[in-house]
Amino acid sequence: MQFMAAHGYRDEASDLRGFGDTTGAPKGDFTEFTTLHVVGDLVELLNIIAPEEKVFIVGYDWGAMIAWAMCLYRPNKVKALANMSVPFVPRKPTIRPTEALRATYGDECYIIRFQEPGEIEEEFAEIGTKTVLGKLLTNRNPEPLKLPKGKPFDESPVILPHWLTEKDVDYYASKYEHTGFTGGLNYYRALDLNWELTTPWTGAKVKVLVKFIVGDLDITYNAAGAKDYIHKGGLKKDVPLLEYVLILKGAAHFLQQEKPDEVNEHIHVLFQGLSSSD
Repeated sequence: MQFMAAHGYRDEASDLRGFGDTTGAPKGDFTEFTTLHVVGDLVELLNIIAPEEKVFIVGYDWGAMIAWAMCLYRPNKVKALANMSVPFVPRKPTIRPTEALRATYGDECYIIRFQEPGEIEEEFAEIGTKTVLGKLLTNRNPEPLKLPKGKPFDESPVILPHWLTEKDVDYYASKYEHTGFTGGLNYYRALDLNWELTTPWTGAKVKVLVKFIVGDLDITYNAAGAKDYIHKGGLKKDVPLLEYVLILKGAAHFLQQEKPDEVNEHIHVLFQGLSSSD
């Protein structure tokens, strides 16, 4: 944000509902965490801070999924999108997302483990918030993340990389200690409900200018079928205004923290090209 502000952009980084200091949505009801709800939050925010303008959007992880949804539902609000880590996932009308994930990765797949309300929260509470976050933030295994029931993580010590400080982890832990993990987990629990509600968008294209960035060690890039989809025309078919895809070598899931300068420059090039033409 400091980089973009220094180049003349007004930045806004809002916590998605259920994260950080957000209030209003009941964390015990995952049905209020669909992409329709969250895109609605963003539209209302934009109506307040930029009512007459299209905006540049930067998305990452779940933010990337919401950004894809935003471009599907309200492309009139978006000038261009720089999305990271999670590629667009077209709706498959014949199978629910959790059924597909279970069939591909089994019951220990982290998304499947997140489905039962309260279960993984209890396991995380036993391990401790800071340890859980340390394990997740330092994971560089490109293989699908599995969280075995009763013992989701091994007992090896958490060793922080150069881009992640003890102060960072303490801050994240303080937020999750205050709010709990349920708000974030609700996004996973609403996956099948999203699938039901987005039937009208089956086959819809993302018609916004896009740059997609992902690390070559990211579990999303190494997921079943992801590389073929990204590189063999599938992503371009579903996102026809895709400008290009950037694969960051040696970067894992937290690419914007591992390689911030490189990521900033690539996002700036995309936005600068459009800003200069206004």
